[in-house]
Amino acid sequence: MSTQPHQEEITGICCTYCVDSPVPAAKSCLMCEASLCEKHLKVHMETATDHLLTEPNTSLKNRKCSIHSRIQEYYCTEDATCICVSCSSVGEHRGHRVEMLEEASEKKKKKLKYLVRKLTTKRKETVERIQSLEEHRRKSQEEASGQAERVTALCTDIRRWVDDLEKKVLSEISRREEKVSLSLSNVIQKLQIKKDELSRKMRHIEELCNMTDPLTVLQEPDTGDLRDPEEEGGDEDRWGHDGSDRGAELISHISHTLSAMIKDINMTFHGQDPADILLDVNTAGNNLLISNDLKTATWTEIRQSRPETAKKFQYFQVMSGRRFTSGRHYWDVEISGSSNWMVGMCYPSMDRRGRQSYFGNNNKSWGLYKVLGNINQYSVKHDSKMIRLPHQISSDRVRICLDYEAGQLSFYELCDPIRHLHTFTAAFSEPLHAVLYVCNGSVKISGGAAVRKHQHRRNLFRDW
Repeated sequence: MSTQPHQEEITGICCTYCVDSPVPAAKSCLMCEASLCEKHLKVHMETATDHLLTEPNTSLKNRKCSIHSRIQEYYCTEDATCICVSCSSVGEHRGHRVEMLEEASEKKKKKLKYLVRKLTTKRKETVERIQSLEEHRRKSQEEASGQAERVTALCTDIRRWVDDLEKKVLSEISRREEKVSLSLSNVIQKLQIKKDELSRKMRHIEELCNMTDPLTVLQEPDTGDLRDPEEEGGDEDRWGHDGSDRGAELISHISHTLSAMIKDINMTFHGQDPADILLDVNTAGNNLLISNDLKTATWTEIRQSRPETAKKFQYFQVMSGRRFTSGRHYWDVEISGSSNWMVGMCYPSMDRRGRQSYFGNNNKSWGLYKVLGNINQYSVKHDSKMIRLPHQISSDRVRICLDYEAGQLSFYELCDPIRHLHTFTAAFSEPLHAVLYVCNGSVKISGGAAVRKHQHRRNLFRDW
């Protein structure tokens, strides 16, 4: 009874030979199929030096060959299984290449460690990919939320503007109606008095016509100075036409303004995809610095030591990694401190070296550019044909719009309101890439659609 608490405390493998009181085993002997405590292990090692010892184990029989009942000491590399010496010498594994268990185990551990390193690398790459996608998802959600807020704000602004306009127009119509009504009432009152006066005169004339006394008739004043009422008319026509003409003018003005607003909104939102464009640093000329976010190209006097490849431009140009083969897209650029730049699109087959590699100098590129020395003067260029724009550009932001199927590449100045600069028309036969040229300063891809405000639309109605 006194040993029961001690027995309950031992939860591991016990010594096979300590039958009176359980003692934890230190090792297990595969040859003897027994577990030994420290005391019995010391004796065992003195008498059985060639026996194979392992960590304490309860499944010692599983470590023996099921055919020869001998310890599995070898590993057959051809059949990838553990065997005993009899299997190797007279059994089914005779003549096979075998290794000691320790040797085979170390080789497998080495392979497993290499596999762990590869899996660790793959796991790290997977984690980084997940983080990148989660960041992309977060940015997409933020961008979508921002666009939704801007659209909601714009629509709220338009509804408020239309409500205000409706009140103003209805008030103006009511005011004009009251003015016309009052004016016509005055005219009607005057005509009513004239009518009564004419009726009185007509009765008097009729009385004269019925008189038989010639003297009385001749002594009456001459009535030939009476004017035709039609000669004194026209007030009602004047007021009526004035009111209707002004009303038609007002309605026409409102219709024109609303049409212009809808056109602007459609151009900004309808069917166009704000393109997420990143620059391909492998195409950048050596005098261009490309920002870490791949959005900005900056000219530098210090030449960069990029590898010379077939993709790289000889001059100060860089192309986008993304290409466009269908759909309607737009992207924005912001110019900073540069008086010599060019933006546009090109085919990937455009030359990268020589004068013909300047985009606009060949039939595989289209661009809007500003040349050094021409203050606020801009041109468009394709296939070495230059078209000087008739107006100056004051904004430092430009939008490029692509309709691939329609074969249209358009440029807009991002001012308020947005202003169309030029549209190229072509039958596009290759994928198109965005391309930048900058000789000094920098050009940044700002991307995304900026919701334009229409405060200037309201100002058109201040005089109404």
